[in-house]
Amino acid sequence: MALICVCSPKGGVGKTMLAANIAHGLHRAGRRVLAVDLDPQNALRLHFGLSLAEESGFATGMERPSDWRAALRRTASGVSLLPYGSLDAAARLALTRAIEADPERLVAPLREASADPGLTIVADTAPGVSRTLFATLPLADIILVPLLADGGSVATLPEIDSGRFFGRGTMGAILAAKLRFVLNQVDQGERLSASVTASLMRHLGARLLGLVARDEAVAEALACEALLADHAPKSRAACDLAEIVAALDAALPAAGAAAGVLAGVGR
Repeated sequence: MALICVCSPKGGVGKTMLAANIAHGLHRAGRRVLAVDLDPQNALRLHFGLSLAEESGFATGMERPSDWRAALRRTASGVSLLPYGSLDAAARLALTRAIEADPERLVAPLREASADPGLTIVADTAPGVSRTLFATLPLADIILVPLLADGGSVATLPEIDSGRFFGRGTMGAILAAKLRFVLNQVDQGERLSASVTASLMRHLGARLLGLVARDEAVAEALACEALLADHAPKSRAACDLAEIVAALDAALPAAGAAAGVLAGVGR
């Protein structure tokens, strides 16, 4: 099993877009891929063409004994998807309290799927700090953090570099060693974006896996509920993402062929 956790100290940086398109790219590279949505916004499904009306997910069944495998979806892209599920306000608050008391409830699918040695998992986590995040990150082979090419990302970087985001001590150091970054919405024609990009490239060095250009094709693909490589394969952002996927594929353990926990998934 290989696990990539996509996380960020704040939202609005393209975290879910990155998770969806990386999962798709790794599948196209020959891996069996499971995309897991650990974000209550439940937005990962939209990139894979699931309808807005589709509300089911593994979190919607947590109030009673259930098997998360029942929520698995086989998408047209070939990627298996585990949606979070849509909850009303009362159910979300109740689940949040339950998860804070026992974060393993939300992390269980990742831990159980890790029994499949031939599976690559891409997990889209909720932005910010939570007990669920800290239960998830030790399982990861790579912790991928998207940053925007703007002043806000420069401001959040000290929190990550100093270890405050992961916690200090040995665990923080272990997690920090797994960190890799992607710089999103880069516009070399805009002075601030170009300046921030150059600064972050120097600062991050080999930890920076790649840049993704600001590209209208990204928003268009989401509006069409499509993945970028299918919707606009020759777009600048699609080419950038392909390079990032290639770097991740090379960094992860070799793909295996075992059927494991996804055997029989057909929806």
